[in-house]
Amino acid sequence: MDGTDLPGTPEEFTLLLDDQLCFALYAASRAVTNRYRPLLDDLGLTYPQYLVLLVLWEHGAVPVKDIGAALQLDYGTLTPLIKRLEAAGLVRRERRPDDERTVQVTLTEQGQGLRERARAVPAAMGDVMGLSPQESSDAKKLLRRLTANVTRGRTDDHA
Repeated sequence: MDGTDLPGTPEEFTLLLDDQLCFALYAASRAVTNRYRPLLDDLGLTYPQYLVLLVLWEHGAVPVKDIGAALQLDYGTLTPLIKRLEAAGLVRRERRPDDERTVQVTLTEQGQGLRERARAVPAAMGDVMGLSPQESSDAKKLLRRLTANVTRGRTDDHA
């Protein structure tokens, strides 16, 4: 025995790197994000900036708090990101007149125009991933469930 496996432990709970789901997720996430880079470089965006714009393209004007909830990012991470998008002329931040505590983010004309150029990104990434539409749908469902379970800290439901 080489010390990487414990006797009587189910195979999925070994200390072998290839047996770690977390490493498979990490490696896949890095690989996918790296493949986005050249596509987004052409748009002048980083991956997190692209995600913010996806939220705005889908929903229009959105409070910073709601963007953070959608992307699962805290305010401290999100604010500098939005400020960089604003400096690039893609978004505008404004306090809502009816609630001064709420900062609303809206697309500028330039930000709205970038949407057309970004339309090719999902198809290009779909080609790179090489999954059928059903496999892609199944993967998203499984990853959303995994995220929800881990976020809630669930350990009792293995179904």
